[in-house]
Amino acid sequence: MFASASWSQSGYNAVHWLRNEETKSRLSALAVAAIIASMSEPKSCNAALAARDLRVNWHPCTQMREHDARLPMIPIRHGEGAWLIDADGRRYLDCISSWWSNLFGHANPRIAAAIAEQAAKLNHVMFAGFTHEPAIRLAEELLRIAPPGLARAFFAGDGASAVEIALKMSFHYWHNVGRCERTRFISLMNAYHGETLGALSVSDLPLYRAVYAPLLLQPIIAPSPDWLDCEPNESAEEVAIRRLQDLREILERHAHETCAVIVEPLVQCSGGMRMHSPGYLTGLRKLCDEYEVHLIADEIAVGFGRTGTMFACEQANVTPDFLCLSKGLTGGALAMSAVLTTDRVYEAFLGDYAANNAFLHSHTFSGNPIACAAALATLAIFREEPVLENNRLLAARLAERIAPLCDHPHVSGIRQTGLIAAMDLVADRKTRTPYPPAQRRGLRFYLHGLQKGMLLRPLGDTIYFIPPYCITTDEIDRMVDTATEGISAATG
Repeated sequence: MFASASWSQSGYNAVHWLRNEETKSRLSALAVAAIIASMSEPKSCNAALAARDLRVNWHPCTQMREHDARLPMIPIRHGEGAWLIDADGRRYLDCISSWWSNLFGHANPRIAAAIAEQAAKLNHVMFAGFTHEPAIRLAEELLRIAPPGLARAFFAGDGASAVEIALKMSFHYWHNVGRCERTRFISLMNAYHGETLGALSVSDLPLYRAVYAPLLLQPIIAPSPDWLDCEPNESAEEVAIRRLQDLREILERHAHETCAVIVEPLVQCSGGMRMHSPGYLTGLRKLCDEYEVHLIADEIAVGFGRTGTMFACEQANVTPDFLCLSKGLTGGALAMSAVLTTDRVYEAFLGDYAANNAFLHSHTFSGNPIACAAALATLAIFREEPVLENNRLLAARLAERIAPLCDHPHVSGIRQTGLIAAMDLVADRKTRTPYPPAQRRGLRFYLHGLQKGMLLRPLGDTIYFIPPYCITTDEIDRMVDTATEGISAATG
């Protein structure tokens, strides 16, 4: 509730009296404002805003009942670089880049200025039959830096929408070239591609699929090349080779009905930050070519420098048929996504109007000029500053600091790709025995982090770090120190 226990009808009457015009004539405006503020606001602005929020909002990925007792609702008033500041002035280091989207810090002045400048010129125009320079420039710049061979950009609003577009484009391509028997998709075990119905259909996390299964397409699931599933003395590269053979066997049986294979290059993020060798992507591209199926690279979470290169596909020297981008595209400032594809795909949709082979997909805010301006400012930072070089230094520091956790009796599977690092809380490290889910060890870790001014939101019992690129080495030290304390608190 906004009103505290002491805020009564008499308090309301007092404020009403203070707002009366006759009263205002006797008191200065500043005095009236100060008195109203002191009487109408509870001591904790956080508590007041949280109470108001819980009366009207429904938050994502949340059991809302838990906010009554277990989970705090934290109102954030502003951000500064890698930090978030709540309504009471408490600071939190954003160790997960606000769901992996923030690259160069909150309220980044360069991105903010670009947004403001564009908003004063043109805030939006439909992208069917109209265009504007920010969208043209953004498409040109994305295609310039993307893996070679990608030649067209299709804009949308968020990551799941980008996946939907890639799935539909692939399916529609085969329809247009007369291969209508191709209606299915191959995705990886443990994959996550979003929560709209098409994106959820090619995801493999029971948490997300269970309830909605009757509404979903049925993908063909291939084993993941996750190196944590290695046999004794097996390397990540050897796991990749073994899993490529599994995929070959699947394609032998199903290529004739398959539109595309969809993959999260190098890191399956929502699936527990599971990581694989670049060699898997190299072999995957060769298999897709051999069996004539499309390759969709979902780089929504891993693109724009997260893995150490601009795009994760670069580490395997491959070009997908569809590259899905979002999150960091605008530096985390605005919702926007893009699907990059080839001229070969694009040309399959060209023809006479009567042929009805145009791509049937539209977003009201496709190519929004303000979002394009934010994205252009983000790409300019990459172009003009040594972002990737600095990221590699930060990644090395992060690797150095988490290395001692290899000896923790309740930590297993420490792994890192670029500025993404993760580990699992386990009951026994030697056997990798997990804790019973009902014990909510990850939640204990999360709450400890908040108490220490750190936003560290695990995936179940998987602890991970995805900090913004503006983080300092000292802040990395603080982040890992707090996480280490939190692991002991959660497993004690």
